[in-house]
Amino acid sequence: MKIKKVPVVVLNGFLGSGKTTLFRNLISQSLKKNINIFSIVNDMSDLEVDAEILSDEDIFGQGGSSLKSISSCVLSSLAGIQKMDATINNFLLNQNPDLIIIETSGSCHPMPLIQYFKEQSLIQLTGFFVLVDSLVMQQDFDYGKNLIPKMQRNMIEGKRDMVNLLVEQIMFCSHLFLTKGDRIKKNKLNEIARYIEKINPLASSYSIIHGKLSIESLFEINEYKYSNVEKLFQELQPVIDLEQELTKPYNISTRILKDDRPFHPQRLWDTCHEYLDKGIYRSKGFFWLASRDKHSLLWNQAGGGINLELIGTWRSSVAEDKNNGLLDFEIELLKEELKKEKGRFGDRRCDITIIGNKHQLDKFTDKLELCFLNDKEIEQYNNGYTFKDPWPKNIVKIEN
Repeated sequence: MKIKKVPVVVLNGFLGSGKTTLFRNLISQSLKKNINIFSIVNDMSDLEVDAEILSDEDIFGQGGSSLKSISSCVLSSLAGIQKMDATINNFLLNQNPDLIIIETSGSCHPMPLIQYFKEQSLIQLTGFFVLVDSLVMQQDFDYGKNLIPKMQRNMIEGKRDMVNLLVEQIMFCSHLFLTKGDRIKKNKLNEIARYIEKINPLASSYSIIHGKLSIESLFEINEYKYSNVEKLFQELQPVIDLEQELTKPYNISTRILKDDRPFHPQRLWDTCHEYLDKGIYRSKGFFWLASRDKHSLLWNQAGGGINLELIGTWRSSVAEDKNNGLLDFEIELLKEELKKEKGRFGDRRCDITIIGNKHQLDKFTDKLELCFLNDKEIEQYNNGYTFKDPWPKNIVKIEN
């Protein structure tokens, strides 16, 4: 009897292209429609920001869906492939999901993953989705016009960097999604698509806004066509073999910013405007502002843009609120839990992963560290001082 393989869809694409937004939307749909999903998310750092965001949304553990996180290495490295293989096989020993969805990190090369899935007997790669940020195409590649010339220049110079990775992600994809098209001129989206389609004319191309894609459409995809990339396998194998030895390739460095102190809102605003440049590819994490100590905020930066998203309410702020609506014994239980926190401000904290070129990364991260309140400012904060806050006030929680 022929065994029915579990379909696999991979979400790939450069840092900040919108993979997690699409991932969250698909997982949310699976819960509402009772579709059993096994999901893997790959974070390059140890903070596992994406996994924590997803676990906070009460999606997993319901309806049979499960999430596993693979951190500290890029999924396309030898270590990443080994961890992914063990994770999938261990899960399939006792479970039979309807679909497996894998979100890679932005620095993940497609080829090792596609080669892995080609040899599998229990799972079947169907969609290898690559998301491309329209804003990055606009700002860094003149709406895609300069993408191929920059790649050609790298080939002449014998250099491999993020341009190579971006182009090769497109070359291996089965489906190409242009994201953030609502943030550029309407007539420019088709221009970007024309340039990108020259790189991979065999891929199906779409525009997607806020990760809105029907989960049912994933079950209509046929098996990935490995014959389309056989020549690419042969041409790129020598260089990919070398890159697979690295857990963080393409000269990408990562730093983690952890502190219990809040950011000074004005100083943070000024620092981002002065020091955030193209060398900072991506940063993401949780933080709080001295001017907004009630809510946990998500820092979400890609390229030159930063989005702030409301994630939830700090438990400490609930305990401090005299009108929190809790019963006396509930307040006491909450205060006992907060005593276990190591920080000076209860459960409030800043945990941010920053990814980029090492030189710019160190410079930017060092400046960010200076944005935390100093001892004098902490005293002011404790005494109820109001800090000037230039950040947008209309921060809302995004619903899937």
